[in-house]
Amino acid sequence: MNEENLNEELLKQIKSLIPYVIAVGLVVGGYYGVKNYLAGRQTAATAAVTNSVTTDDAETAVANFGDSPAGGVLNLQLAKRYFDDGRYEEALAVYEKLSEQSPDGFADVPVVGKAQCLEALGKYAEARQAYESYLAGAPADYLKMTAKLGAIRATALAGEKDAALKQLAELKEMVKTDPAAFGRVTTLEEAINRGVK
Repeated sequence: MNEENLNEELLKQIKSLIPYVIAVGLVVGGYYGVKNYLAGRQTAATAAVTNSVTTDDAETAVANFGDSPAGGVLNLQLAKRYFDDGRYEEALAVYEKLSEQSPDGFADVPVVGKAQCLEALGKYAEARQAYESYLAGAPADYLKMTAKLGAIRATALAGEKDAALKQLAELKEMVKTDPAAFGRVTTLEEAINRGVK
């Protein structure tokens, strides 16, 4: 084989490899492009968590990043904003959606949030049931006292003041060595005795 034929054969082989080289380049470039896009999106979602100050901010953040890994936290923020604004039905809807998704590290929050929304909506029997249901399966955790006090408050709001005060007296005895918990129990007890809803 002469040199001219060899060059032609090499040129044919190089030409036949070009589509494969381009394809590999596109795959590698696409991988890094998607990776960078997702990293940028996650960075923006994380920034939205810290920068959502108003209800409008929280709604926008959920619309833009609700399906990202930060979506659970963003939805929790939105539900809290709705609750604080007195938009209990909307808060309840977000908490219900989150209960189905069980956001990492925050699975208990939507359950107790739903109970609080039911209480705020005047659905005291449902709220008490939701709190008690949570307490039946709850480990000793950071929301247990909130749920206990919520169940007692819902009992009082449902017109069972004496039963609520009895439960508070028992709880007060159990937490007498914990100043923070004791203070919360005492505050609720005073509110029930004053008839404050």
